[in-house]
Amino acid sequence: MVAVAILAAGRGTRMKSDLPKVLHQMGGRSLIEWVLHSLAEIQPVRRLVIVGYGGNLVRESLSQLQESKANLPPLEFVEQREQLGTGHAAQQLLPYLEGFQGNVLVLNGDVPLLRPQTLKRMLQSHQDYQSPATILAAHVPDPKGYGRVFCNGQNELQQIVEDRDCTPAQKQNRRVNAGVYCFQWEKLAQILPKLTANNDQKEYYITDAVNYLQPTIVVDLEDYQEILGVNDRQQLATAYSILQARIKNDWMKAGVTLVDPDSVTIDDTVQLEADVVIEPQTHLRGHTVIRSGSRVGPGSLIENSQIGANATVLYSVVTESAIADEARVGPYAHLRGHAVVGSGCRIGNFVELKNTTLGDRTNVAHLSYLGDAILGTRVNIGGGTITANYDGIKKHRTTIGDRSKTGVNNSLVAPLTIGEDVTIAAGSTITDDLPDDCLAIARSRQVVKPGWRLKPKSDSPTE
Repeated sequence: MVAVAILAAGRGTRMKSDLPKVLHQMGGRSLIEWVLHSLAEIQPVRRLVIVGYGGNLVRESLSQLQESKANLPPLEFVEQREQLGTGHAAQQLLPYLEGFQGNVLVLNGDVPLLRPQTLKRMLQSHQDYQSPATILAAHVPDPKGYGRVFCNGQNELQQIVEDRDCTPAQKQNRRVNAGVYCFQWEKLAQILPKLTANNDQKEYYITDAVNYLQPTIVVDLEDYQEILGVNDRQQLATAYSILQARIKNDWMKAGVTLVDPDSVTIDDTVQLEADVVIEPQTHLRGHTVIRSGSRVGPGSLIENSQIGANATVLYSVVTESAIADEARVGPYAHLRGHAVVGSGCRIGNFVELKNTTLGDRTNVAHLSYLGDAILGTRVNIGGGTITANYDGIKKHRTTIGDRSKTGVNNSLVAPLTIGEDVTIAAGSTITDDLPDDCLAIARSRQVVKPGWRLKPKSDSPTE
């Protein structure tokens, strides 16, 4: 059995934020959600999060995640009222894991780049060697600031020396402590009460527990970037850049074309199919799905939306909406608030759709706003058509039947139902329902007064 404890009690003062460090976002997930995501291949029976600063915010943030992961053990929150080091955080586990028989994996909530395969390999080594403790290490190009790890020929730990305590010769060692540990809980539980804070920081270190648990096995990482933590905004940006490189490389290997990968960002939660083309300066966010053959961008933002096969979205913003197969959107369109675009539709220049459903082969070619509307199939919306859906208190719906056509500069005042095969003349303001098969004209009659001109005022300057 495996329990996982995630250290997430620190404030992260270098982030310069009231938000707990572990809740800062990176590529579609918070830092601590990334850590939880890394557990995908080890199937823990207990998941404990040690919280301190902003603990209520951490609990609230993870509650929704918990609801969506019904197949995983519930998250348990352990409070660390004072932040007195990693060893002190581990001590808070004692009453929660009393009687637990198994291994405990200890992770940091601000190290978001660990791969699930890495933790699986570490746990497997720990079980194979049946060692009381196993630590993760990495060879880094610049080890400054990291504790150095020294082993014998069997990869058994001899000592961990903090950077500030290293001799010049020891500082040449590039193998560093990754801060990831696996313990036999029964043995760790006996050691934790013995930890002391006899150091400059007056803190309890979990590395001190390792000194009592021999032999400790060291497992080396293949990619040192996995251990990079986030302590400030610059490190957050660095971690995000590494994550983006992983995500984009994976999608290109899967058959997705990224015309200019460096100018594109893709959340890890996005799903793409083969033969999708992502043009430069395009950003894909949240739970977005794009089907095969579609082309998105350049210059588009797609967030929590679904795009069907062989569709195009050019210089447009699409949020919380769905676009069906072979639809064309843009340039400069905005779809939001659960807009649904049917197959083969055309959404053109400077069109905004909000909470609106379009049937198949319906066109809204330019300069229009449709809000809270339902349109049938093969409807054509003339330029400058708007639905006046808000009366100052409530939103109202407009319904337009199949094959109907609006004219240029139509105002449709909701609530309104327009039948099938209706044509509305240009410049009309429609306030009453329209039956099927009709022409509607609702505009003032043109009046021409020959010889009329504006007379100048008496005090107006003359030419």
